[in-house]
Amino acid sequence: MSSQRVAIVTDSTADLPVDLARERGITVVPLTVRLDGRSYLDGEEIGADEFYLKLAGASGFPSTSQPSPGRFAEAYKALLQDYDEVVSLHISAKLSGTYAAAVQGAQLVDRERIRVVDSEAVSMWLALLALAAGDVAKRGGDAVEVVETVQRVSRQTVCYFTVSTLEFLHRGGRIGRASALLGSVLQIKPVLCIRDGEVTPLERVRTLERATGRIIELARDNDRGKGLCVSVGHAAAEAAAFGIARRLEDVAESLVVQPLGPVVGAHAGPGTVGIACYPAELFPLGLKLAGGVGAAR
Repeated sequence: MSSQRVAIVTDSTADLPVDLARERGITVVPLTVRLDGRSYLDGEEIGADEFYLKLAGASGFPSTSQPSPGRFAEAYKALLQDYDEVVSLHISAKLSGTYAAAVQGAQLVDRERIRVVDSEAVSMWLALLALAAGDVAKRGGDAVEVVETVQRVSRQTVCYFTVSTLEFLHRGGRIGRASALLGSVLQIKPVLCIRDGEVTPLERVRTLERATGRIIELARDNDRGKGLCVSVGHAAAEAAAFGIARRLEDVAESLVVQPLGPVVGAHAGPGTVGIACYPAELFPLGLKLAGGVGAAR
């Protein structure tokens, strides 16, 4: 019988590869994306490839919405039949109402046994935290230990990315402090980060190639000599993502390449590439899941 006492929940904005979430025992609650008058559950009714294909021919911009409190309550109730506690990690409350919905869902079920955490993160960063949480839980850690590990890792995680256009962030209302870049010369490519739970501009460079090179440099700066746990994300930019992964492989203790799913892609836009990483000595994940870059260990 498993010694695991804590169930880990996250939402679909973590963009965790389905097989990896299943293997690590992580429950993913989907957000909803709307495109051309139709609604789809993120990652369940529409995947990344199909979404970007539809987006290319869409008549307007997509929109997104968080899960209902009832959807979270359903997931929590089912998990508490088999586990003592639940730790639920979610996209930054500054970017989505998902965290608030999860808190309400927990109150409908059993607030004492469910800990809901605002990760102040999204996508690759949230994925790394969920994977660390899953590892602690699998080793028999309790909810306090899971949350402490997540907070310790998150404090030293960085997330850098670049977008091919700011239009999607702007229209989706997720542009945050990067609104200062609107109206920039078209040739300028932004280097962005997630800071204090929102999109924040770091630098402006002249080409996408330079922006990509810069986010790689910034990520490598976090290596303390024992390697990095790295997740590379992309929105319909697989070749660029694998190029980034290859350039980080020599310092990566763990390396995952993940497509940005429909909800995150709806706000970042096609062509987005990014990196989240933290010093591996904090919590090694022992993962190499980057297709041609490395095989699962």
